Amino acid sequence: MNRLGVLAAALLSVVVSAGHGHAQSGKPGVEKLYILNCGEGVAGDISRWSPGVNEGKSMDFVDNCYLIKHSQGWFLWDTGIPDAVAAMPNGLAPADPKAVTWHRPKTLAAQLDQLGVKPSDIKAMAISHTHPDHIGNVEMFPAAMLYVQKAEYEWPGANNAPRFKPEHPVTELEGDRDIFGDGSLTILSTPGHTPGHQSLLVKLPHTGSVILSGDAVHFKSNWENRGVPVNNFSKDLTLASMQKISDTLTKEKAQLWINHDKAQRDTLKMSPEFYD
Repeated sequence: MNRLGVLAAALLSVVVSAGHGHAQSGKPGVEKLYILNCGEGVAGDISRWSPGVNEGKSMDFVDNCYLIKHSQGWFLWDTGIPDAVAAMPNGLAPADPKAVTWHRPKTLAAQLDQLGVKPSDIKAMAISHTHPDHIGNVEMFPAAMLYVQKAEYEWPGANNAPRFKPEHPVTELEGDRDIFGDGSLTILSTPGHTPGHQSLLVKLPHTGSVILSGDAVHFKSNWENRGVPVNNFSKDLTLASMQKISDTLTKEKAQLWINHDKAQRDTLKMSPEFYD
């Protein structure tokens, strides 16, 4: 009987331990980050982004969106080129030939579907800024809380039109914001490219900290040389924001993922692979 009692006690211990392990799974914080293909294009003249350098030189650009699984729900950073561009054989040509002609090889909707994520599953989202290659699919998520800097939200669009539908739920920020209150996902106010540009600090459990640049910087040499695009809203604010990002990279021992840099993105894992 004693041997049976010992065996029963051992089995009970295993069951209790398993129960505790299950109860403690799903730690608070960011669990996964997916990089989504939200556009590919060709820039006509990259001196537009680095004055005095690379005059007349063309460059391949990419456009990323980032889907983040947090323990409190799904969060989307940037929405890319409109999905409708996928049906345009010649892509979306810019008014300025020096700018980027965009194509959409994969729709955002299809990439979410591949992951089993419905648009209604996205509870919160943020955009780095309101240029068309970053807000193209915002209204695919009409009920998602949109985090945007107040200065950006109030910045008039073409013909003084609002940049978002007034009925879209919005949280207007005035500075940095810890989205979930646990330090794992922090919007960084980085104005300069536009009046209310922002970047995103993501703390992943195994990958570590990553800063998603938005358009605070456009490609690696632009970052290294502190090149300020000619069409930026403010050169001084741009340089100050670059310094803020640099200081944060050092403090958090973080990587900088530059949104439009194809050479860098070619080294990263794309959805359905993910970072954790």
